[in-house]
Amino acid sequence: MSSAGRPASPAPSAGASPAVRQEAGEAGPSTHRSWVLAATILAMFMVAVEGTIVATAMPTIVAELGGFQLFSWVFAIFLLTQAVTIPVYGKLADTIGRKPVFYAGACLFLLGSALAGFSQSMHQLIAFRALQGVGGGAVQPIAITIIGDIYTPEERARIQGYLSSVWGISAVIGPALGAFFVETLHWQWVFWINLPIGAAAIALLAAFLKESVQHRQHRIDYLGSALLMAGTSALMLALIQGGTLGGPALAALLALAAACLAGFFVQERRAEEPTMQLKLWRQRIIATGNLGALVTGALMIGVASTLPTYVQGVMGRGAAVAGFVLAAMSIGWPIGSTAGGRLMVRTSYRYTGLLGAAGLLAGSALLAALHPPLGPLWAAAGTALIGLGMGFCTTTYLVAIQTSVGWSQRGVATSSNMFMRMVGSAMGAALFGSVLNAGLRHAASSSDAINRMMEPALRGGVPPAELAALTQSMAAALHNVYLMGGALAVLTLGLNLAIPRGHKPGTGGAAAEA
Repeated sequence: MSSAGRPASPAPSAGASPAVRQEAGEAGPSTHRSWVLAATILAMFMVAVEGTIVATAMPTIVAELGGFQLFSWVFAIFLLTQAVTIPVYGKLADTIGRKPVFYAGACLFLLGSALAGFSQSMHQLIAFRALQGVGGGAVQPIAITIIGDIYTPEERARIQGYLSSVWGISAVIGPALGAFFVETLHWQWVFWINLPIGAAAIALLAAFLKESVQHRQHRIDYLGSALLMAGTSALMLALIQGGTLGGPALAALLALAAACLAGFFVQERRAEEPTMQLKLWRQRIIATGNLGALVTGALMIGVASTLPTYVQGVMGRGAAVAGFVLAAMSIGWPIGSTAGGRLMVRTSYRYTGLLGAAGLLAGSALLAALHPPLGPLWAAAGTALIGLGMGFCTTTYLVAIQTSVGWSQRGVATSSNMFMRMVGSAMGAALFGSVLNAGLRHAASSSDAINRMMEPALRGGVPPAELAALTQSMAAALHNVYLMGGALAVLTLGLNLAIPRGHKPGTGGAAAEA
């Protein structure tokens, strides 16, 4: 008998054991898995490509709209609004079903994308990116949860490897599309390209994913969600604008963040249906996977958001070269995702996680040693290794967490992992952006000079002495950014060493702890 809020199980695949048949996908019996997989890949790509396609276009957007000091907010607000809505969407998906939650999020994301293309100022762009993030908070975690529903644990390792590869594919197509739109059409198209992709994903899920959900009364933890949003927002504002705020204002923001986040944890312990089930964190494999997602999310956004600035601002190259450097991440990411998904079935989550950490360390070391004479190929080698490491790590964390819980907790568990990655990315964008802004604060006589140096056609208008000083300051600031990335890679290694030995797809939580 289906539990409350749980859809009926499909007909089991031939040859599967009873336990596996029960655990395999819980979508309706007429679900077409291949078409549903295609829909989730489109949905994942639509959101994943946002990081690289927008990063490639950002120097041109800044040159047209101005507001370089708000550079980090374009990335941070998208990630922040994603992060604070993910837990709510995850809980809703476990109570009313996956499809309605996905539809709502996808429509909000597409509305934000359409409006972002019409932005006339950096403030408008940031506001519409926030709306994109509110919708994106549903798209990725619900798509991944759907895959967890319709495939067995052993199949998930392979399929989630394919889904993780979407990040690598987006690292190729995103920068290439971004450069194409900037140089031949207009930067607006980096947002409008989402509209046909999102419409196709919605149509495929509507046609081929069949859910039979037994609805029940539920209570959404609105207070917990509000406390989480307020606390995280205050923390992000303090991190990004801390250098421009006075001491009392900064202290007030940090105090507000601490109070709201403390209140959130108290609320989650007493809520009837908490937004984030803290008891899941008692499982070591879930705790290490979520903390690993936090750290790797910060490292990834630090690389993706700043390398185009290095290539265009320090090296003086165009958007196409910046796109190539980011695209090199795709060389490693799909390889790591696919290899990790297959390897963990024969070895363990701990083994594939450590391989991923090694790739992150090697790539971060190359970027920390980067200086202009080494050229774009050196930077591309670093991003390729980081892509390899991200492929191994993200697939490991996701499959390990989904296999550790049943249907009634899979939406929440998947969302918690995505939430931690988004929070890490938002914090990374804030921290790395503040380091970059601090290094440039006194390097130019005006912010207009920074805006102009980002665009090759306008770069010649900056006085040579000022351009030389600004280039040197930007290179030094970005060197510090990549040193921070190396520290995060070391932390990832430590977390992956804490993954319990012996766990792999099919063992669930039964394997012995190290």
